[in-house]
Amino acid sequence: MAKTPLGPSASPSSASPSASSSATTAGASSPAQGPAPSLLARIVRLVHHRWVEGRLHRALPPDLLDRITRRVAASERRHTGQIRICAEGSLPTSYLWRGASARERAVTLFGKLRLWDTEHNNGVLIYLLLAEHAIEIVADRGLARTVPPETWRTLVVHMGEAFRAERYEDGLTQALAEVSALLATHFPAGVGDDGAAASGRNELPDAPVLAGDALLKE
Repeated sequence: MAKTPLGPSASPSSASPSASSSATTAGASSPAQGPAPSLLARIVRLVHHRWVEGRLHRALPPDLLDRITRRVAASERRHTGQIRICAEGSLPTSYLWRGASARERAVTLFGKLRLWDTEHNNGVLIYLLLAEHAIEIVADRGLARTVPPETWRTLVVHMGEAFRAERYEDGLTQALAEVSALLATHFPAGVGDDGAAASGRNELPDAPVLAGDALLKE
């Protein structure tokens, strides 16, 4: 069952048009749409996205993805949250044609990747869109209730610097570290009988999801 809206999303005012970043809560209602983009604007954006989309696997090669997977697994041993990282080179054509944002795509993928369906309602999606150097963080209601919007805004502004410089591993690692710190603070792992941290079952895969995966089909 879909969750009820939690309120508006927040975008840092300092984000530049070529390197946007924002954070929102799962199920958040989209802001009012402005005028529909002109035909020329749609075509220009479509061409740019299609030109960039082939760079995704060069920007995020298999060895980098392996390192990120291990970092996600290590992170989730510290808390009960579930983190997924998703990256796309470009938006689907239908999104581009109607002028949809990276934020709208991230919220959709949050649902497709079932981050809303975790035991403690504390799933987090970190979404990267190469064509717009955009970073989006979508947090479920359990975490959104405890982390103020200003914290998310500060976090994504810091991460945007690495993505603008195309230091994707640095940016994703920083995003993961900062989200992990919030989860460890608000949803720390329990302690097992042996005194070691016991985070519970791993509810979702740790590996990043890239464009082309069946899970990301429109």
